[in-house]
Amino acid sequence: MNHAAIYATHPNVVTIDDTAGAFDAQGNQVTIDEAAVAAEAVRLEAAAVIKRIEANRRAAYIAEADPLFFKAQRGEATVQEWQDKVAEIKARYPKEAA
Repeated sequence: MNHAAIYATHPNVVTIDDTAGAFDAQGNQVTIDEAAVAAEAVRLEAAAVIKRIEANRRAAYIAEADPLFFKAQRGEATVQEWQDKVAEIKARYPKEAA
């Protein structure tokens, strides 16, 4: 069972048992709309992919592009080298992939 998708689509659900089902606060079993849960699961996964891409991109900027930026500021690298690294990171972690 996709608990996060169930909770998101069925706000009255307070507990989920993978074998017994979903229940409200009074202990009544809640009928699950499987199509809504499946659609929400897809949406949640897409959101998770976007978060991973953003985190990877941010980490790459910090580890790879930022040092080049500061080197360019000191004249130890060119601005073009820094811009090329930024473009490489954007290509490696494209926002459109999500």
